Amino acid sequence: MWHFHLSCNLKDDATIQHMKKSFLQQLFQKRTVLFFTALVFCMGLQAQTKKPNIVFLLIDDLGYADCGFNGGKDILTPNIDKLAKEGAILKNHYVQPVCSPTRSALMTGRYPTQTGIYTVITPGAQWGLPLNERTLANALQEAGYSTAITGKWHLGDFEKAYQPNARGFDHQYGHFFGAIDYFTHVRNNQMDWYRNGMTLKEEGYSTHLVAKEACSLIEKNAASKPLFLYVPFNGVHSPFQVPDQYTQAYPNLEGNRKKLAGMLAAVDEAVGQIVASLKKAGMLENTLIIFSSDNGGPPPGKNTPLRDFKASIYEGGTHAAAFAHWPGHVPSGKTIEGAMHIIDWYPTLVGLAGGSLKQALPIDGKDVWPMITKSGKSPHKAILSVSTRGPSQAAIRMGDWKLIVSDANESDGDAQKKQVKKYEPVSLFNLAEDPGESKNLASAHPERVAEMRKELSVLLKNAVAPGGK
Repeated sequence: MWHFHLSCNLKDDATIQHMKKSFLQQLFQKRTVLFFTALVFCMGLQAQTKKPNIVFLLIDDLGYADCGFNGGKDILTPNIDKLAKEGAILKNHYVQPVCSPTRSALMTGRYPTQTGIYTVITPGAQWGLPLNERTLANALQEAGYSTAITGKWHLGDFEKAYQPNARGFDHQYGHFFGAIDYFTHVRNNQMDWYRNGMTLKEEGYSTHLVAKEACSLIEKNAASKPLFLYVPFNGVHSPFQVPDQYTQAYPNLEGNRKKLAGMLAAVDEAVGQIVASLKKAGMLENTLIIFSSDNGGPPPGKNTPLRDFKASIYEGGTHAAAFAHWPGHVPSGKTIEGAMHIIDWYPTLVGLAGGSLKQALPIDGKDVWPMITKSGKSPHKAILSVSTRGPSQAAIRMGDWKLIVSDANESDGDAQKKQVKKYEPVSLFNLAEDPGESKNLASAHPERVAEMRKELSVLLKNAVAPGGK
């Protein structure tokens, strides 16, 4: 408040008018300063609350130790490694043992025990991700995002209602199942390549095509709504196929390992192209990029120092190479030790997008943003891994300890009986001291086994039957 006071003995009208004019000028100047200060504050607040673009890169069958950022030595992944270095490596990022269960966990924020997707959904299967499930794409779409998938869906296609365009994605491109031919896009003598659910006959190496579509979507979306771009590459899943130029850098490798190296080099190139498109569109600074494998690598992939491979509930099957990148938000050059599961991205991303987590079905995932950005602790008391056999073979991690329980079923076939023999009935490992799960400590820690079995039984209590049965 400014006060204007005239002394009674002022008799000169000119002096009075001059003082009035001076006062009004000062008042205008101060109000102008206040206005622009408020404007700058509001602009800063708007910048802080601007919804981030989200790009989720899911690499199929990537080995834990195949990329340079996670210890790989014989395959060059410069673009992936640069992103990881500029972001935060997620040292204990868990997934499911095979493709479809991981994808359902990401899309719903719920364990396979809730969805019934314990194993791979095959072509022609008369089931898929249950239609009562709200997907991550649904939630982000509701929050005002443009949503797109370019790559592998693998959550059902036998009816349109199960396909991506009916599950929250504005745009779909790529294939519905795995193990397609990289050049013809055929599996089981049937074309598996689509745009918005319509069969598409298109020439080209699938990794190249997936990247090209992703880049096009980024550049078209630059000036419109925030973007959720889900890029589940079919690389580096078998069959082992790659253009010859990608293997020339690996004369010391042989057979499928050499082909895998070339396939991963092609994926790395694709990641670099996507990042370049984000830069060109002016979107990179406000884009959260998440990178993860969908499960551990099968041979010839490398999961060192972890035990076993894809389809296993040992660490080599469920412990994924992963990182997060967002300039100015995700700390650069850090390694996050806290344990998390791919289910956690559902509530985390919806929260960052300003969306709603109110829904009919309960969410298993936790918000891991404080853990990633503020060096917080893992929000999990326990993390569950369920085998392709379902709840009768499961693992639980609590802190540094991991328990595996494997029960045989009378109805098991020969393949399932072989899988059961891989595990002891009860196994306990200290992952901090023994990441390779080489020493079973169950007999030495009966009380810890009892505690963890109790927690495991709680997580498995209401497990639903496998889908399609």
